[in-house]
Amino acid sequence: MIPSSQLTDPAVRAFVTAVNAGDQDAFRAVLTEGATMSDDGSDRDLAQWAEREIWSSAGHMDVEAEADGGRSLVVNYRNDTWGEMRTAWRFTTNGDGRISRFETGQA
Repeated sequence: MIPSSQLTDPAVRAFVTAVNAGDQDAFRAVLTEGATMSDDGSDRDLAQWAEREIWSSAGHMDVEAEADGGRSLVVNYRNDTWGEMRTAWRFTTNGDGRISRFETGQA
């Protein structure tokens, strides 16, 4: 596993750190206004998805591998709803170092 403190991309590092700490303010701070996301190829409402899949179900990311300058991850993701699953995450960042979109799904 790669510790979140050693992830290459600063925005992705902040995202993973916020998820694992349960820090909703830090999570929102690393996202651009109007950030979007998809899960298994379907666009979702980011706020509703995060509440269900991260905050109310104790989501946690154990990063297995990274690529594309740290903007693509393979993660063992777990939460209280689904248990643990191997997932792929792809992040799009903007010029100010925040995430404008992320996509996740089964790896």
